[in-house]
Amino acid sequence: MKTVTGILALLALVSCKDTPQAQDEDLTLNEEVHWTYTGENGPEHWAELEKRSHCAGELQSPVNIIDYHTQEDPDLLPLDLHYYGEVRIHEVTNNGHSIQYNFEPGDYISLGDVRYDLKQIHFHEAAEHTLNGIRYPLEMHMVHVNAQNEIAVFAIMAMEGEPSEPFTFLENYLPVDPGETKIIDECFDLNLNLPQNRDYYTYRGSLTTPPCTEGVRWIVFKEPITVSLQQVKELQRLMPLNNYRGEQPLNGRVVKVYESPYN
Repeated sequence: MKTVTGILALLALVSCKDTPQAQDEDLTLNEEVHWTYTGENGPEHWAELEKRSHCAGELQSPVNIIDYHTQEDPDLLPLDLHYYGEVRIHEVTNNGHSIQYNFEPGDYISLGDVRYDLKQIHFHEAAEHTLNGIRYPLEMHMVHVNAQNEIAVFAIMAMEGEPSEPFTFLENYLPVDPGETKIIDECFDLNLNLPQNRDYYTYRGSLTTPPCTEGVRWIVFKEPITVSLQQVKELQRLMPLNNYRGEQPLNGRVVKVYESPYN
């Protein structure tokens, strides 16, 4: 599975407790299939490359989210985040499709009564989801997994503007060549890498890379963060150009929206 009204807060690096090393986990890369984003192994051929995948399914991602077609849901709640500023980034890897940062255990989110642990973040440029037909330069995915191996992903758009100190910190560990992994073992406060406005869209979809597994809970932030043009170009230099999957049909799905009454 291969990133404004609020101003992005500065990265806070705080003293943090040592936590056990997380198992290496790449939820977006299937080593047996040499899929790409262009040509004969591009997205239109993914279902042929991996016949047991969901890539030809009816509940695929990403999608174009149009405000006029979204539905307010009074049962949706503010996001329940348990990002304590003590989690360590274990390593960064270039899996050939994206730059991915793998986290040690610690930070998690709660959806209802279910805990989803943060596993990794990675990037797509340009963005995969479009908002009212607009494709942002960058989209960051924060991948969380629960005890039943069900997946919930935060999608955060990034637009060009003020530099992002959290991105500067992350890019300090670049470059990494395709297939290369670097140990980081530093703590990272995820709260300060999120938009100040936590309103969001949500729908049921899939991973956006083979095997395109369905049943993924997507939470797409309405407000983008800002990054500098130089920061976007640095990721572009290191990742495959245009490492995004095109828009998938909703096929009757309804995108729901949470908007805080206090905004």
